Amino acid sequence: MTQDASHQPYGTPEVPRVAVRGEATLEVDPEIARIGITVSARGTDRRTALEDLTRRNNAVLDLVKSYGDPVEKLETGAFSITPELTRHGRGERIRAYHGRVHLTAELNDFTTLGELTTRLADLELTQVDGPWWALRPTSPAHGEARRQAVLEAVQRAREYAAALGANLAALVELADLGAEAPTPFQGARPGGGGMRTMAFSGQEDTTAPALDLEPQRQTVYAQVNARFTMTPPQL
Repeated sequence: MTQDASHQPYGTPEVPRVAVRGEATLEVDPEIARIGITVSARGTDRRTALEDLTRRNNAVLDLVKSYGDPVEKLETGAFSITPELTRHGRGERIRAYHGRVHLTAELNDFTTLGELTTRLADLELTQVDGPWWALRPTSPAHGEARRQAVLEAVQRAREYAAALGANLAALVELADLGAEAPTPFQGARPGGGGMRTMAFSGQEDTTAPALDLEPQRQTVYAQVNARFTMTPPQL
């Protein structure tokens, strides 16, 4: 019993196959930006360090939350209180306690981002890192890249078939190899508009002007493999 050509792994002289790869790369503006915030405190005893850390952490939370909708996420990460030891005779004793809280904020308004980063960096013993630019996983850019990759695969297969005096007949297989974007919130490349780490003591009376941050464009990549059957070539 003879199998249909569409089920043959390599096609037949009567129904040959053509296999191609389609690729697409898009450059698009980012949709969100994330910043890292580190709040620090130091005290000669644990209670003082904790109280100062709590006060500064609350000040950061209140400031970020005051911006409302432009802030899509605000999350607290690691928290630590660490004793600083010093040599005392043959033993050691605690010299001070260091406290830290790490937070991340995700924003969708880049004008707000510039103002917020400046105000955060102006707070006492507060460090700001970032921004890291990204697209949302549901961004239409991913779908557009996949669509263009499929169109390129079809066009490439048509050109191969035309070179043989043949036409495409049917699609046999379309394999999605994935659409990739830079890892969400990946650090900016040199010269890509990233903001350097800032750490200020907040002792100056004047408020610094808002940073003018230039968003880093994102690269979206899609790739597919496609197999078609075609009419017999004119050799």
